[in-house]
Amino acid sequence: MPTAAPEPAAPQFALVDVNNFYVSCERVFQPRLAGVPMVVLSNNDGCAVARSAEVKALGVKMGTPWFKMQALAAEHGILALSSNYTLYGDMSNRVVSILRDFAPDIEVYSIDESFLRVESVLRHYGGGVAMGQCMRERIRQWTGLPVCAGIGPTKTLAKFANHLAKKNPAFNGVCDLHALSKPERLAWMAQTDVAEVWGVGRRIALRLQAMGVHSVLDLRRQLPAHMQAQFGVVMARTCSELRGVSCLALEDVAPPKQQIMSSRSFGVPVQTLAELREAVASYVAKAAEKLRQQGSAAAAVQVFVQTNRFKPGEPQYNAGWLVPLIEPSSDTLALTGAALSALALIYKPGYQYKKAGVMLTMLSPQAARQSTLFDDAPARARSARLMAAIDALNQIYGRNTLRTGVCGTAPRWGMKSGNRSACFTTRWDELPQVR
Repeated sequence: MPTAAPEPAAPQFALVDVNNFYVSCERVFQPRLAGVPMVVLSNNDGCAVARSAEVKALGVKMGTPWFKMQALAAEHGILALSSNYTLYGDMSNRVVSILRDFAPDIEVYSIDESFLRVESVLRHYGGGVAMGQCMRERIRQWTGLPVCAGIGPTKTLAKFANHLAKKNPAFNGVCDLHALSKPERLAWMAQTDVAEVWGVGRRIALRLQAMGVHSVLDLRRQLPAHMQAQFGVVMARTCSELRGVSCLALEDVAPPKQQIMSSRSFGVPVQTLAELREAVASYVAKAAEKLRQQGSAAAAVQVFVQTNRFKPGEPQYNAGWLVPLIEPSSDTLALTGAALSALALIYKPGYQYKKAGVMLTMLSPQAARQSTLFDDAPARARSARLMAAIDALNQIYGRNTLRTGVCGTAPRWGMKSGNRSACFTTRWDELPQVR
């Protein structure tokens, strides 16, 4: 009789994330910062978007404005650094490349978190805990970054295990739920607040608590059908995942975005149309590059401008305008022309503009683009070659190496980043030096 094929192994997921990612990236190349209370600030050095463990212990919340921390910073010697997204992006890519050596199936969930399917490789490493420790050691040795790993039969449970690994020193940075007995797993769930469940935000947590659902275990005990009636299908899936029923697969490729936004606050107030044109054109170039990367074309461009609402004593003005295109496009020149025409319609002199932005919307796949009656195939082919050349040169030599003339050469309105660290890994002139 023929031998029956072995049943496929039940899915097992690992979630690996970098501890205090932005702060840890800064400390890799500046060891003197180890143990120093520090925050990394958002664009224009506005709010804390990353906090070291020392700052968290002082009660500073995510998003706290830097100007509100001045007294606390002076008292405790808190150091504030400007965001260095070039460095953080490169370090993220290095971590992901290491994780790909451990498991072929990976979903890059965010800049500092990745899910992996690991059931096919666990035996090779001798179990989840051993595999997680191997990941931690290799990433620490090759990048200098500290990570934690959580392993479970569903993505939600892997996220929960990662939370346990991060918050409880007894796990030494790795929590494999299969290494715990069922009573131990339930005990950890009982003492973990429901707000820590992946996908349960503050408002949903308040609603759950009003229903008597206070812990992860409480949520696990709810009937998925009852939760679906109260909160929708996503919560029903969460309940099932907490019970060990895998409902969420890895997303090997992120789905295309339905709209692409590019906006930023100015480092200094802007008054002139010329400067606003520079900013809008720069934002279009950035958004158009992302549009081409996902193989899409935009059928409309929206532009907005706004003054500083935090200065009510100044004249206030906010406006936006949507420009439909004759045919969908991913050409930076065509998109820039549409955006500048919209800006000309909404610009009013006499205001101190704080922010502008561009949104590419009504997106569709470039390959599925429908021809029009006056379609110019040779012109489209020339445009595609030009855009490909621009993207290739900017990829090699750095963003904005090649850009449209209207973007300007030395914008006065650029983002504040007066305390940014060097791009230690992506610029020859900023490589760390050993003396």
